[in-house]
Amino acid sequence: MSEIERMSGRESRGGARAAIPATGRPERREESPPVSRDERALVSELESFALDPAVRPSAIAGQLDALPASLRTAVVRGISRRAQRGLYEKVRGFGAVELRDLVPPERGDLETVRHLGRNTLPAFTLFEKHFCRLPGASRTAPQALAGFNFQALSRLTGPGYFVAVADLDRAEVLVDYRRLPTVRPASWPPIRSNETGLARFVYGFMVDRLRRVARDVTIGSAARRGRELGSYFVLSREA
Repeated sequence: MSEIERMSGRESRGGARAAIPATGRPERREESPPVSRDERALVSELESFALDPAVRPSAIAGQLDALPASLRTAVVRGISRRAQRGLYEKVRGFGAVELRDLVPPERGDLETVRHLGRNTLPAFTLFEKHFCRLPGASRTAPQALAGFNFQALSRLTGPGYFVAVADLDRAEVLVDYRRLPTVRPASWPPIRSNETGLARFVYGFMVDRLRRVARDVTIGSAARRGRELGSYFVLSREA
């Protein structure tokens, strides 16, 4: 029995959704990476799986799907840059990720769905992508989602708004910072351009590509003006 399989039975399934104050906004703090011995063991195992050519993507997906949401998020937020790069390549063509995977059909229009992530930048590695379905869109087959980035430097860099669309040819999702939504939930920050001020250096001319890892886990790579930057991030959708 693997460490992930053993731990999947240690907590109740689904976990607890991160607390959101009455304002509808998440608390402005970075969550710490996993620190317990059990979580470190799970992180180590996932990193090993990501880098082992003999381990199939379906095995990783099955084990992550078995974890409670809170534990799954802690584990995927703990993996290294090398493991993220390996995982991104491993899951190429593994399974489709659709817009309804990012915002499930049971969620309402303009309801925020948080995806908690970790990137491979030198600092401020913990962040969130918030997505929502636009009013009037199909619940099961929306054409686009709105979203923004929530991270420690948002006040300086701006919220990093984007429009997410399906790449049907590759069964992946593109997070396009060149496009801005025209509506947003009332609790989200004002929509700002990504091509002025400091936002230009962080989000300007950027498109992220998301690939499926597990039912509620995706991994992405960033590109600017069509050039891959070698910068990766992993996301775990809230319960």
